[in-house]
Amino acid sequence: MDVELIFKIAAVGIIVAVLSQLLIRSGREEQAMLTTLAGLIVVLTMIITQISSLFETIKRMFNF
Repeated sequence: MDVELIFKIAAVGIIVAVLSQLLIRSGREEQAMLTTLAGLIVVLTMIITQISSLFETIKRMFNF
């Protein structure tokens, strides 16, 4: 696992947090929730690709 992945997840988290706070302060709670949800989906897709790569590596190690 690369350190770059951790930095990317942290960057997405910071950006989403700032955008969410800006939207909440301007009275747009619904858009803030959607922004948070979109950030979560982006991070989950990044993690899912890494998990898929992990399973492929394990499969190759045990010759399945």
